[in-house]
Amino acid sequence: MMEYLDLKLFDNDFYKLIYKFTLNFIVVMTIGRFIYYPIAKRKDYLFSYILISFVVFFICFTLKKIDLQLGMALGLFAIFGIIRYRTDAIPIKEMTYLFVIIGISVVNSLSSKKTSFVEILFVNAAIIAITYSLEKLWLLKHKTFKVVTYEKIDLIKPELHAELKADLEQRTGLKISDVKVGAINFLNDTAQITIGFYPDEQAGVIEED
Repeated sequence: MMEYLDLKLFDNDFYKLIYKFTLNFIVVMTIGRFIYYPIAKRKDYLFSYILISFVVFFICFTLKKIDLQLGMALGLFAIFGIIRYRTDAIPIKEMTYLFVIIGISVVNSLSSKKTSFVEILFVNAAIIAITYSLEKLWLLKHKTFKVVTYEKIDLIKPELHAELKADLEQRTGLKISDVKVGAINFLNDTAQITIGFYPDEQAGVIEED
């Protein structure tokens, strides 16, 4: 076997890498691009899901071939554990998709001779089928939420809920299903309000970059 800088130029595991990566790519793109994105319309999350999936896949595939000591392995995963998003809290649904994407990548990359080809295909197909069923068949109506900064704090009182909803619908042009008042800032007379609406009920197509 030819080597360069103490590294093998080629071995048979390369074919396994291509096969596993192709399978993982197809599954991740199916869930992310063709199930998640048409409903959520979130390009930022789709971008993150795809890159995180590929990175996790390659990390797991590489670590599987390296005989790491226990201390080094624990330290490596501790570094991964402190990495988190420093922006607003991620919605629970997006976190679930992130967990699914990471889980699929780990399963596909760490499959071994003890796992048959049919078993791997079944696991991936089952995850796709369940995700599709929940999104398209069971949860027929998808509700979208947006947070807006609202300055008419006189209308946030419970007895003025109807007037608050009517004003938000008039100003946003949306048919709003529910309104939830969040943080209130009396220093600048504003409040953070979460509005919920069904995209299918709107006059135009709503897309969030």
